[in-house]
Amino acid sequence: MTGQTEHALRGDYSRMRPDYTVDQDWDAYTSAQHDLWRRLYARQAALVPDYACEEFRATLATLDYGAGIPRFDAINAMLHPATRWQLVAVPGLVPDLVFFEHLANRRFPVTVWLRDPEEFDYIVEPDIFHDFFGHVPMLFNPVFADYMQAYGRGGIKAHALGAIEMLARLYWYTVEFGLIETRAGLRTYGAGILSSGGEIRHCIESPRPNRIGFDLLRVMRTRYKIDTYQETYFVIRDFDELFAATEPDFAPYYRELHALEPWTAATVLEGDRVYHRGSGAARPPAREASNPRAST
Repeated sequence: MTGQTEHALRGDYSRMRPDYTVDQDWDAYTSAQHDLWRRLYARQAALVPDYACEEFRATLATLDYGAGIPRFDAINAMLHPATRWQLVAVPGLVPDLVFFEHLANRRFPVTVWLRDPEEFDYIVEPDIFHDFFGHVPMLFNPVFADYMQAYGRGGIKAHALGAIEMLARLYWYTVEFGLIETRAGLRTYGAGILSSGGEIRHCIESPRPNRIGFDLLRVMRTRYKIDTYQETYFVIRDFDELFAATEPDFAPYYRELHALEPWTAATVLEGDRVYHRGSGAARPPAREASNPRAST
């Protein structure tokens, strides 16, 4: 979603259209920015084979954008025929309802600015590298692409019902920080992990976090961390399970959850399907990924 922060929003909003879109203006990127992109890309591409899900790896292999910042129009020429999605350029974080409306219409907002070199390992809010490297490959998967549209439509309803916080938890624990069960073991499909140099290892290898089977109401009742690696990751069996979770009307769920106290990020319940119970050791350092749009 919008990833609300306490500091002034970064990005040039002076030329945006009513739907918050802007022109990418690819020619304005400098050689230094392209070089920074190449270094960010090389770091993450080297980690993907060991930690990312097959769907992400397969698409990444077909998208040759390691040489510099990609042109959105060139990617759209491949993305739209594949899943009827398109990328739209935005100046930075956008309001919740604007974000939902873009997703509901199969448009994914991608921030146009790139972090500074000193932010190589940590950035406060999403930049083009997080948005593009982390999110775009998964939009080529038909089931996941449909899930994203269903999430956007659900977000419009949640906005009207005052339930964005609960729906934000679903986005956070799936689109940004989700794990998936595979024949090779647990792997990640979450953009916040895939664009992070540290959390991509941590989510799979560290003994600290919990790894718990996905359950819709469990997820929507669980708080999350925005300033450290996650204390709990939720694991889906496949993307069909994720898409099926968005089919019911969420209104009864919101009514039920409104009356309940949220669980902490570290909570493990007796009925959880536990893949790994975390050690509860000292908190790791702040994650390298940006502050995704799911925080409200």
